[in-house]
Amino acid sequence: MTTVDKQKMTEEEIKLYYITPAIVNGWENHIGMENKITDGRINVSGNITNRSSAKFADYVLYLNDGKPIAVVEAKSNKYPVSYGLQQAMEYAKMMDIPFAYSSNGDAFFEHDFLTGEEKRIELDKFPTQEELIARYYSETNDGKGMSDNEKKIVSQPYYSSQTTFPPRYYQRNAINRTVEAIARGQQRLLIVMATGTGKTYTAFQIVYRLLRSGLRKRVLYLADRNILVDQSILQDFAPLEKTIYKVNFSDKECLRKIVSHEVNFALYHQMVGQNDEENFRQIPKDYFDLIIVDECHRGSAKEDSNWRKVLEYFYDATQIGMTATPKESEKISNIDYFGEPVYIYSLKQGIEDGFLAPFKVINITTNIGEGWRPRKGQVDIEGNLIEDRIYNNRDYDYNIVIEDRIRAVAEEITEYLKSTDRMQKTIVFCASEEHAERMRIALNNLNKDLIKENSDYCVRITGSDVYGKSKLDYFISVSSKYPVIATTSELLSTGADCKMTKLIVLDKMIESMTTFKQIIGRGTRIREKEGKTHFVVMDFRNVTKLFADPEWDGPIEQDEGFQKGSTTTKNNRVIKEEGKYNVLRPVVNDKGCNVKIINRIVSVYNPDGKLLRQEDIIDYTRTNIKGEYASLSDFIKKWKDSDKKRTIEELFLEKGVDIKVLKKDQEMEDVDDFDFICYVAYGKKPLTRKERANNVKKRDFFSKYSSDAQEVLNILLDRYMNQGITDVEDIKVLSLSDFENIGKPAKIVKLFGGKSGYEAALKELEENIYEVEVV
Repeated sequence: MTTVDKQKMTEEEIKLYYITPAIVNGWENHIGMENKITDGRINVSGNITNRSSAKFADYVLYLNDGKPIAVVEAKSNKYPVSYGLQQAMEYAKMMDIPFAYSSNGDAFFEHDFLTGEEKRIELDKFPTQEELIARYYSETNDGKGMSDNEKKIVSQPYYSSQTTFPPRYYQRNAINRTVEAIARGQQRLLIVMATGTGKTYTAFQIVYRLLRSGLRKRVLYLADRNILVDQSILQDFAPLEKTIYKVNFSDKECLRKIVSHEVNFALYHQMVGQNDEENFRQIPKDYFDLIIVDECHRGSAKEDSNWRKVLEYFYDATQIGMTATPKESEKISNIDYFGEPVYIYSLKQGIEDGFLAPFKVINITTNIGEGWRPRKGQVDIEGNLIEDRIYNNRDYDYNIVIEDRIRAVAEEITEYLKSTDRMQKTIVFCASEEHAERMRIALNNLNKDLIKENSDYCVRITGSDVYGKSKLDYFISVSSKYPVIATTSELLSTGADCKMTKLIVLDKMIESMTTFKQIIGRGTRIREKEGKTHFVVMDFRNVTKLFADPEWDGPIEQDEGFQKGSTTTKNNRVIKEEGKYNVLRPVVNDKGCNVKIINRIVSVYNPDGKLLRQEDIIDYTRTNIKGEYASLSDFIKKWKDSDKKRTIEELFLEKGVDIKVLKKDQEMEDVDDFDFICYVAYGKKPLTRKERANNVKKRDFFSKYSSDAQEVLNILLDRYMNQGITDVEDIKVLSLSDFENIGKPAKIVKLFGGKSGYEAALKELEENIYEVEVV
């Protein structure tokens, strides 16, 4: 084939005839083609979501199923050999791959990340599998080569089965870096992965590979909450269930069971015991050789923590800390203890890659948000004098209870759910357990129809609520409908894997960036098949100002997340203890303070926490309409000239505006699209479809047609009134049962003299429907 012919070939043809044969010649196994690296970011535009393009690598070459060592990017022959090298290098850096190549079918160009060297390689000289693996083994560790232990762990495959999924690229990076560092002798390791990116799955694969390679034999998995332990055992660690024991020191057989299982799960509280019994000392200090510390940011590694002694007792074991938030304070206790992270995968990167859900924020302002002052001599519902000062969002449900504010918040939540989906999983974060109970009651009373169907529609799930905690598994389940709404204070801020959460309501003050990120993390899971692509944050306390903090996606200041609590008093009225409040605070009803919602602002942020847009969805729609149609008369002309009104609907979809969804949000579903657009953009009073249909019937329009043809037009007009114009425009409508008494479509169009006559009658019907006064 001549050079000219080669330059006319597509990239796929170059791959087929030149690049693939050159690679396959020395790589019979472990070649991946069209490797999907990311899913593509989900973009929220108006009330529409869509995905950006996913990233694909043309070829990925593997040492084994779990260890990629080369990436090849192909380009058509009209480009130079090295044209795709920077793209290949980008993918290689993402996937921790040491060798990157590009090719245009003439030759290959190589970048070696281990030595920094770049060179051209002839097409028939591409490194074989044996050659490249040998180079990798010899060049790694700054040219010192790979130890036998490293080779052993590198060659150990991942756990796989028909019911498990292969690791995503960042999970594979975290696993490989960790096990290889352990093989080199590193004893303290820290893995930082954003909430929702699969830390427990990553921990399982690390444990599995270390156990099966023989580098580690006895594992202790530490967590601070039962739900974290139980979720891990039943889900990600299920393949090892026969080798797992959940430590219970009240069991007389506990020690025997510990030594008879490879993997032991334990709670810090049980390891320490009541009254500082230090149960962990019953286990020989050199027994465990690997310890996984789950959610290690929650105080386990702090020098003054009661739990630190557990880690120090098993000092000789390799210890891996896993967290989404590595930095606790200026005294960086986690990093001081575990060392710098071996791998970081941030919330920002997760959203960019399309593995985590993006979000919109609705900031809600009440008329008392910035301040409310009681009248002179005003008393609460118990008749106690209310302290004369200005109260604001920092006080409500902390220092004073404004019952009407709770009602207003509950009404706003309910109205949002009614306008979108009343069955979407919702978490309402409240100031205290008492506040969570008041909110539950208010939401129940506003949703009595659904409560009547199932009393668990809204449930309080807090640390002291036995019934609520019994419903936690049902709330976080993808398959369980109820509970739909969970009111909480602290329990759901971390740990609970709430995959289907679509609405997060913030009605508590949050100062800690860690707590804020953990709460936002409750919504970041994506369940695309089940309709979960993004989520909404509804903020009643201006908490989302933390998105503007430079540390939104960086190391953060931490306040332990769970808060052990403190006791404070003010005029003998306020007592805070263990996150709960007694009833000594003033409680004011609606007669003492009437609360109204005065503003709603919709904000869209990028993964950096930078504000992209801040606008009401109606304003966004208005802007897009006026950008397309300069004036009302311009819009009316183009609407009437359009053969298919659906094309206008599709035009707005492309701009991120779903007219149907927006009409539902505004409770205007009975209004015609035409009227809705005129109303939103140009302030014209809308007519319902029923009003427009009745106006047509008043005119002498049908009389020129035969009685059968009139019947057809009347049916079409009724369908317009009930379904809208796009339903009428489709000729398939004539096949519906509404017309079966008249005949089949072929017979119906003959009533109008043929298809062209039918289409003319339909156009005249539309002209009558959309007859408007001169503007």
